[in-house]
This record gives sequence, structure tokens and C-alpha cells, in this order.
Amino acid sequence: MFFQQIFHEFMSTDFADLEIRYIGVWPKSVRYILIVFLLLFILVLGYFLQVKDIDEQYLQAKIMELELLEEYLSKTIDAANLDIYEQQVLELDGTFGTLLKRLPKNAEVPGLLEDISAVAFASGLSINAISLLPEKALDVYIELPISIDVIGGYHGFGDFVSGIAALSRIVTLHDYSIKQAEDDRLNLVITARTYRYQIEGLE
Repeated sequence: MFFQQIFHEFMSTDFADLEIRYIGVWPKSVRYILIVFLLLFILVLGYFLQVKDIDEQYLQAKIMELELLEEYLSKTIDAANLDIYEQQVLELDGTFGTLLKRLPKNAEVPGLLEDISAVAFASGLSINAISLLPEKALDVYIELPISIDVIGGYHGFGDFVSGIAALSRIVTLHDYSIKQAEDDRLNLVITARTYRYQIEGLE
């Protein structure tokens, strides 16, 4: 009933006679509705000024929460596997140390040449020449090329390659050529490469 009276009074109001400076004597219905519109305006304005910012902050917080949760899960998995990782590090350290021991120092190069000569003789090969080539410095090691010139047969060459691979030191074979020798045997020229570490404090 009250709202009907307000609505009827509002609809029958002549707005042309209303002046803002006399707002205090405006009909109650007009003042009530004006107050309602002002309240709605304040609520809408407050939403865009405050609530919308809060929503954006909430969304950013949720995104950050998901990122932190993902990071937490990743670290939890790492922590659960920590013992395995530590064991792997110890194994890698041991492997690295073993490999370093297989890399000859300067003083060991003559011994390596003797080992290569011994493998050649054991394979039934005759040695024309075994000579050191200029060193090549790389990131953490120095490459030591060795030119090998031997004479023999295919089977002897196979035994020779297998014997070089079985040496305690790391030796790789590259750039080989085989041609006929004068006495119906074959001439093998090949480059062997061994490596010397140059990490500070290890030499």
C-alpha cells in the first residue's frame, strides 16, 4: 500500500515545477526515489572503484597460489628423491675420477707410446713410425694426436684396433687409410687421439 502511494504520487508529480534549490520541499515520493537512485549509483560506483579491483587481486592471488602449489609439488618430489640424487652424484663423482685417471699426464705419454707399440707387435704388425702430432687445447682438456704407420694384414689390423680399445688409458682412433705395401702386405696409417686434462688443481 505504501509503495503504491509512493508510485502514484511520483507519477502525478510535475517535474517541470521542481527546482534543485527547493529539494527539501519536493514530494516524498520523488525524494525517496532520488535516494534509491543515489544509493544504486553509489553501489555501482563502489563496485567499479573497489570491488572490481578486489576481484582482480583475488584472481591474481589464485594464479599465484597455483604457481606456488606447483613449485611446492616439484620441491616435494625433489625432496622425496634426494637420497637417489645424492647417490647418483656420488656415482658420477666416482665415474669422473675414474675417467680422469685414464687421461694421461705429460709424463705418461711415453708409456702410452710403448703400450701402442706393444699392441702392434702383439697383433703381428710391423711399425714404420709412431710419432706425436701437435697438441690441440680444448675447453677442459688437451687433445694429443699420435700418428701411427704400421704394416700387416686385415686380421692384424682388427686385433690392433681391439687392443687399443682395451688400453687402460682413453685412446680413440680416427682418419685411417689402407693401401698396398711393396711386399704384398697392407699399409695402415691411422691417427690415435688421447687426452690430457687441464682443469686447474687436477694436474
